[in-house]
Amino acid sequence: MVLSDIPLPGAELRFDPHWLGPLEADALLAALHAQVPWEVHRIRLFGREVDSPRLSCWIGDPEARYRYSGTDFTPHPWPEALVPVRERLQDALGVSFNSVLTNLYRDGSDAMGWHSDAEPELGPEPVIASISLGATRRFALKHRNQPEQRLALDLPHGSLLVMSGATQRNYRHALPRTSRPMRPRINLTFRRILRG
Repeated sequence: MVLSDIPLPGAELRFDPHWLGPLEADALLAALHAQVPWEVHRIRLFGREVDSPRLSCWIGDPEARYRYSGTDFTPHPWPEALVPVRERLQDALGVSFNSVLTNLYRDGSDAMGWHSDAEPELGPEPVIASISLGATRRFALKHRNQPEQRLALDLPHGSLLVMSGATQRNYRHALPRTSRPMRPRINLTFRRILRG
């Protein structure tokens, strides 16, 4: 694993565009399509509940319950394909991940709006390990108080982006829509849910 630092003031970002080899990434993408019980999550947006513009599944250890956008999520069990990925990440990063949010972006119209992974259950400086599979999509970050501090990064098939330190406190991030034709993309964001 070769994680390179990405300079961004007030953030800790490390990136490896080839964390998984092409064949390994292809196999994981196919396995997750088949093994994950994809669903449409309901989220609260501007005071009303709407369907999120992507398919998702919250996966984790039994105690890794999570509250996001007004909804409580009880984790689905770990699919077989994710067990070795979790172990490899834990060994590489020294973090005991107990959960992962899986998102399936079916095409360019599926997206993720501006947000931070700053829920209390994640702690003050969470480590978020994000693996991308399938189509390359543009990932954007912008500072909460200084919008001129921003970054856009293409996340290719098999890549790993690690966000840690004060990143979630200082920055919001998004996966914008695109009008270009896009193959499906699966994103895995590994987390550690803390219990008080």
